[in-house]
Amino acid sequence: MISANDLSPAELAALLHFHADAGVEWLLEEEAVDRFAEFEAMKAARRAAAPQQAPQQNTQQQSRATAPQRQAPAAASAPAVRPQPAIPDGEAVQQARFAAESARSLAELKTALEAFNGCNLKHSARSTIFASGDAASGIMVIGSAPSAEDDREGQPFAGRPGALLDKMLAAIGLDRSGILLTQVIPWRPPGNRVPSPAEMDICRPFIERQIALAEPKAILLFGNFAARVFFGETDTIHGLRGQWKEIGAGGLTIPAIATLHPQDLLTAPVNKRLAWNDLLAFQQKLRDLDLITK
Repeated sequence: MISANDLSPAELAALLHFHADAGVEWLLEEEAVDRFAEFEAMKAARRAAAPQQAPQQNTQQQSRATAPQRQAPAAASAPAVRPQPAIPDGEAVQQARFAAESARSLAELKTALEAFNGCNLKHSARSTIFASGDAASGIMVIGSAPSAEDDREGQPFAGRPGALLDKMLAAIGLDRSGILLTQVIPWRPPGNRVPSPAEMDICRPFIERQIALAEPKAILLFGNFAARVFFGETDTIHGLRGQWKEIGAGGLTIPAIATLHPQDLLTAPVNKRLAWNDLLAFQQKLRDLDLITK
C-alpha cells in the first residue's frame, strides 16, 4: 500500500480527485482493514461449527417429516413487494414540462420539483437543489450539477468550491445572497458522473422555468456541462468560455457568458487568470445594464 507521505502534493491531489469522481465521499475507518482475511476467518468459523449443528438439523428434518402436513392460511403469506415501474423517458419529459409550466412563482416551482419523481437521479440523491438568493436582482448564476457537498448540505455551491465561488463573486462586488444561484440539474448524479441526455431532457423544463420566472438580465454559467446545455455546442469549457451568447427561456432572450467552474480552478489553479477575465467581462455587462455600480 502506498502511503500518502510518499506522494507529492500534485499526486495526492490527483488521487483525491480520482476518488471523488468515483463516488468516494466518506472515510469509514481510521486504519486499513484486511476484509479478505476477515472473510476467510468467518468461513473457517462456519466450517468448524457445521458438524455440531448437523445432528440437530437432522432431528428437525425428521420431526418435520413425521408431523402432519398443515397448510398455512392464505392470509398469513406476505404479499410480494414489486418494484415501482420506471416512467418512460418521453412520458417523464411531458410530466416535467406540465409540472414546470403550471408553476406561477419560484415557490410553486420548488414545490413542484420536490414532488416530481420522474427522474431516476432523485432516487439516489439526498437533496433537491433549488435556486437560492435574490430573484429580483436581475443577476443569475447557474452551475452544472450538485456535488457531494451540495447534496449533503442541500444548497448549491457548498464546500470548498462554494467558498471559492464566494471569493470570485466578492471580487466583482457580488455575494450569493444578492443574486439568484442555482444548478442546471437539481439532483446529484451518482459518483458525480455527467447526466445522461435523457436525464437532461427531463430536468430541462425546470431550469428553463426558473429562468423564465426570475427574468434575469444577465446570466453567468459555471462549468462545461452548463455551457453545453445552454449554448447547444459540444466544445469544452475552454472553447466556450469568455464569449457572450444569447439564450432563450420562456420567451425571454438573455445574454449569458460561461467560465470555468470553481472545482476546475481548485484542480488547476493556473486557469484562475482565465476565469478572472470572464468575471471582469460579466462585471462590465452588469454595469452596462445598471445592475451594479462598482
